[in-house]
Amino acid sequence: MAQRNLTEMLAGAAVLLVATVFLGYAVANTGRTQVHGLTLRAKFDRIDGLTVGSDVRLAGVKVGNVTGTRIDPASFQAIVTMSVQPNLKLPRDSSAEVSSEGLLGGKSIAIVPGGDEALLADGAEFTITQSSVSLEQLLGKFIFSVSDLSANVQKQLDQTKAAPK
Repeated sequence: MAQRNLTEMLAGAAVLLVATVFLGYAVANTGRTQVHGLTLRAKFDRIDGLTVGSDVRLAGVKVGNVTGTRIDPASFQAIVTMSVQPNLKLPRDSSAEVSSEGLLGGKSIAIVPGGDEALLADGAEFTITQSSVSLEQLLGKFIFSVSDLSANVQKQLDQTKAAPK
């Protein structure tokens, strides 16, 4: 009986060891590698779903990460700090927008390069930004406009029926 308990305990320890190795591998290889390079900032009205570690993309290619988010107490805008590849030469009039990675996916920052000859330096701020678009707000507006349209159509139908001929 003691031999069986020892065997079960060793098998349990082996299973725990293998599970720990798999967990460590999964955490180390999540695809959220940190890019160290130019630090840039951008201010947005809304950053719904954007978190530290989210991708920064240029033409769909990952070029950096979001390194911080905070609120500007004076303007109540979200300030996003990001790190992009140091060899990236971005024109000063480039823009940053919060974009969706898909209908159910997360959010990322999309950089759209401008045409200025002057470049963004380390610590610079994007002057042109586009905030996150809320799918819930868009659906609410659509549903409201459809119900408003149907009420107007019904009203016009009632008026044409009641008009004397």
